[in-house]
Amino acid sequence: MRKLTRRTLLACIGSTAGAAILSACSSAPPSPTAAPSSPTAGAAASPTARAAGQPTVAPSQPTATVSAATGSTPTPIAQATEVKPASGFDWKKYKGESIDALLVLAEYTKLRVNALQEFEDLTGIKVNADVVPEQQQRQKQIIEFTSGNPSFDVTDESWHVTKGLFGKGKWLLDLRDMIKDPNQTSPDFDFADFTDGAVNYATQADGRLDTIPLAVDQWILYWNKEIFQKKGVQFPKTLDEMVAAAKALNDPSNRIYGFLGRGLKNANTPVWTCFLQGWDVQAIDSSNVMHTNGEEAIAAAKIYQELLSKYAPPGVNGYNWNECQANFSQGTAAMWFDGIGFTAPLEDPSKSKVVGKVGYGLQPAGPKAQHSGMFGNGIGIAANSKKQGPAWLFCQWYANKKFNSLMLQTGAGSPVRNSAYKDPEALAHLKVPKEWVDTLVQSQKIGQPGLPAIIPVTEFRDIFGIALNNMISGADPKSELDKATEQFKPILEKSLKS
Repeated sequence: MRKLTRRTLLACIGSTAGAAILSACSSAPPSPTAAPSSPTAGAAASPTARAAGQPTVAPSQPTATVSAATGSTPTPIAQATEVKPASGFDWKKYKGESIDALLVLAEYTKLRVNALQEFEDLTGIKVNADVVPEQQQRQKQIIEFTSGNPSFDVTDESWHVTKGLFGKGKWLLDLRDMIKDPNQTSPDFDFADFTDGAVNYATQADGRLDTIPLAVDQWILYWNKEIFQKKGVQFPKTLDEMVAAAKALNDPSNRIYGFLGRGLKNANTPVWTCFLQGWDVQAIDSSNVMHTNGEEAIAAAKIYQELLSKYAPPGVNGYNWNECQANFSQGTAAMWFDGIGFTAPLEDPSKSKVVGKVGYGLQPAGPKAQHSGMFGNGIGIAANSKKQGPAWLFCQWYANKKFNSLMLQTGAGSPVRNSAYKDPEALAHLKVPKEWVDTLVQSQKIGQPGLPAIIPVTEFRDIFGIALNNMISGADPKSELDKATEQFKPILEKSLKS
């Protein structure tokens, strides 16, 4: 098997998306498009291999109880192409059972949670779904997995944060045997439909596939076109232009702020690491060498400090993505830098004051490069769950084709199934502007992992997140990065030895 490179991964994720979406968004009516081959993606997977759950490239290192955190009204699902159950497969084999699901608060989660009644009607299985913000979810996962007795049967995993840790502990069930078993897996599931890149992102270093792909998210720059137009400011294509635009558009006396970004510790670290990509530098490279207090890292941190200390709303040091999203949707900020999957509420007239005013642009370039921070999520089954059968039916439903089409249609994230990009119904009823899909396609072409591929990612985010948070309050970027680097270095070294 070939080593999975970033170029190969991104080509696998984006090649079909680019051709199908751009074709569908032209003036011609949308129609199904054959998936084009990609010269960088390697040979196409055989149906037998993909159906068996094998990576095609060597992997890199009203019955549900739902948290009020979802805070959304049901999203119509009729416009996406319906996937009818295949005849002969018994979806009712676990009728009368119940499962517990610990799910992350995200737009793609809302689409599914709002449709849980459909799953119960299909299977007769009740789902107790706890939907919580990402930081709380990850803490709960680690505490409960470490205890050896998690309270949930199913959970979604952030590959960019917990993949290495979950893989080391073998906390999630290897799904390859279930995928191959026709008694457990419906033909509708069609594992071969998942993009090669997403499957390889999900696959552990030892070859186990312990999650089914849900989303691959690229970071972009959201901008309020109305605010820009009033001041005659152009969309920033570079980091320096973004700082200049934030300064020019910042107008606190009228409750307009130049920039929104995550300030909350841990959550804020990807903002800095994505800025650092503009120097073509990774905070920790593939050889596990730290570049966290060099001149490039300091320069990126200074941009972070200026944007959030001078041009962001008061209290931004406590903001995660949801606080940023809420502020931007009310028209109080000129720009917001975050994942492309947070779009749906911005284009919803019942929630947003900026419908039709939002621009979607690429992550601004730095002095040496332009990338787009890339993150991903999948869903898996707790290895010691006593309800693995019902949990697997839930995973199949949760990752089905219809929901992937809805993600594209509503702007809830970047789909991980090839069929979504060729679904004529979804493409004909897009609820997002063409600019959004253009930016999605272009971001896939320049994507780069937004966080280092190490096991102690949470500690990395915590330590450097505190440093960045201190910078918002005026601390010196170099001093903070020096301290954080010194503190994290032994943690990284210990993880590599173990």
